[in-house]
Amino acid sequence: MADPKTMKNDCLNGIYSEFANALGMDAAIKIHSLFRGQQVFFPIELFSKEFIRSQIITEYDGSNIKQLATKYGYTEKWVKKILKEHIDNSVIE
Repeated sequence: MADPKTMKNDCLNGIYSEFANALGMDAAIKIHSLFRGQQVFFPIELFSKEFIRSQIITEYDGSNIKQLATKYGYTEKWVKKILKEHIDNSVIE
């Protein structure tokens, strides 16, 4: 393989060129070596639902459901459901 320091991004195939433009040539080569030949799906959501749930529970102050829904990109109904489940589980324990 050619020396990554002397290679130009446009010599890379498809998505690898985009990775090199965004992240650098070394990162594009590393991604290729880790995932070549595989189909990779990138979810729209960066964070897991479990993480979002814990953040909502931690940040809830009794009156900020709308703000939490907006902040995390979920509906107020979903935020209320998470809080209710948390309260119900807390009562049982």
